[in-house]
Amino acid sequence: MPNYMEYDGMMQSFCMASTFFNCPYLSDVMKKGFYRPTRFSSAMVDYVGNNMLMIMVRVMILNGQKVAFLSVLSNTTVVILKLVVGILTGSIAVISEAIHSSLDLAASVIAFFSVRISNRSADRNHPYGHGKVENISGTIETLLIFVAGIWIIYECVHKLLRPAEIEMPYLGIAVMFIGAGINLVVARKVGKTADELHSVAMKSNALHLLTDVYTSLGVGVSLLLVTLTGWTILDPIIGILLAVYIMKEAFTLMKESFPPLIDARLSEEEEQQLQQLILLHKDKYIEYHDFRTRRSGPVEYVDFHLVVPSGMDIATAHHLCDEIEHTIQGSFERAEVMIHIEPEHERRDRLAQR
Repeated sequence: MPNYMEYDGMMQSFCMASTFFNCPYLSDVMKKGFYRPTRFSSAMVDYVGNNMLMIMVRVMILNGQKVAFLSVLSNTTVVILKLVVGILTGSIAVISEAIHSSLDLAASVIAFFSVRISNRSADRNHPYGHGKVENISGTIETLLIFVAGIWIIYECVHKLLRPAEIEMPYLGIAVMFIGAGINLVVARKVGKTADELHSVAMKSNALHLLTDVYTSLGVGVSLLLVTLTGWTILDPIIGILLAVYIMKEAFTLMKESFPPLIDARLSEEEEQQLQQLILLHKDKYIEYHDFRTRRSGPVEYVDFHLVVPSGMDIATAHHLCDEIEHTIQGSFERAEVMIHIEPEHERRDRLAQR
């Protein structure tokens, strides 16, 4: 008799997502209780065993959505704190940070919805899935960062021309360091989840949060220096430096988020890795050509022509394609691989026509 208790912890985690993902057997387990072995059926256990990968991926996606929502909550708190303190102290650097954090909040909201949409299954109108929603999200976030940088520079130049005293600087210092601490914790959580899900949108959000950590620390230090030295000019100067840094990070993000929208190839390193994986089966085929790659959100698309001996039957060729596909997916878990089989005699004809 199977030891159903071994499934207990696993089933509890899976059942948390049962209603959201419409897994009938798991919903049934939720209703019947975890500690009643007589109510488990072998079919139920088989369902979990046969669909383990699907369930684990879905639980990971649900976790990603929760982390994205956590980012929204933390950014909302930080924006309110910085804006109130910036107005009270009159510090342009603190107000600039509030604007920066408000754009982080907008980015977090965009990331939250893009993660939900991009992980929807392919449908009739979107046969290739919804992955590019993440790339659109990352591009929008980048543009928001550029806008924030330009606005901060404008305000800092205005403050340089008309310097003003900063009131209650220690309040501003405290809020900057508190905000940096909150965002550092959330950024690490979001970044870890982004790596697990290969999510461009969440990776962009994590970068936003880390940028906010650095800029908040910079503003906190600038306020401390202004308090100790009385040089109010330091406030707008550091604000300009932070704006330049923010825009630099935006440019880095743009280089990652925008190219997939126009079906740019994967990186040189990734393509070399893919080709090495194909070469693991080189004793079963003659050559491959017309190798192409692209990315859509967290999914890599790979297609190429595979030249096989003319005498190879369809079943054997199909099995070879499956082997290559599984090898690639061992390193690129969400890769979609399309292989066009080409008999050797067609290769000879093609070469003769050149």
